[in-house]
Amino acid sequence: MDNVISADGTSIAYDRLGDGPAVVLVCGGSVDRMSNAPLAALLAENHTVYNYDRRGRGDSGDAEVYAIEREFEDLDAIFAEAGGSAHLYGTSSGAALALLATAAGRPVNRLALWEPPYILEGTRQRPPADTASIYRDFVAAGRRDAAAEYFMAEVVGLPAEFVAMAKESPWWPAQEAIAHTLAYDATVMGDYSVPEKAVAAITQPTQVLTGGASEEWMALGNQAVVELLADGSHRVLPDQQHNVDAAVLAPALKEFFA
Repeated sequence: MDNVISADGTSIAYDRLGDGPAVVLVCGGSVDRMSNAPLAALLAENHTVYNYDRRGRGDSGDAEVYAIEREFEDLDAIFAEAGGSAHLYGTSSGAALALLATAAGRPVNRLALWEPPYILEGTRQRPPADTASIYRDFVAAGRRDAAAEYFMAEVVGLPAEFVAMAKESPWWPAQEAIAHTLAYDATVMGDYSVPEKAVAAITQPTQVLTGGASEEWMALGNQAVVELLADGSHRVLPDQQHNVDAAVLAPALKEFFA
């Protein structure tokens, strides 16, 4: 593990693996860089992979006030370590962050997005517009468990029985530990509609990947992103859901980044 210092002085931790063209991996909500570790190991067969902890989670530091721009600056620091530019991959809300960062002018060569969870009108109920405030209020009140439970039940839409089981699982304390970052991802997602101006501003070759077994609303939102891209493609990975198998995803990414 290494560290870089972001523009605001926050320490950002990352693992560097392999050798070859640089690829930066962005994790999604309620997880740290370990969620991308299996994928990083497979991509490292052909690439130099930078798998980092987004601010506020894992081994990275944080700041008192959150802003999406600070996450862009974190990526700037990682890109500098990677030699000035890199391919960029993001998953879920991390895909939305990667998309926004690319649109804002970060030095991305090729952009790959796994299931950015944009919701088209009429396909599924969107989370409340003030979701970030809901998370912040729970955390401020010392109810990190409630924040994590709200994310699973009300935002992801997991069944009540799964959420109850999760709260009894050994990994639940880790969910509570990073519950404050749920507000960060909610800020990135906004109202969960496709950020049309940002998508249209992206000129880099971009591939949006969707699981063939994922819900229809996800596929429709992903297709809407592709239609707005200047150089976009859509790839469906058969039998995969949102929690994609790294052994299935890695060959697709290697092909696209090549």
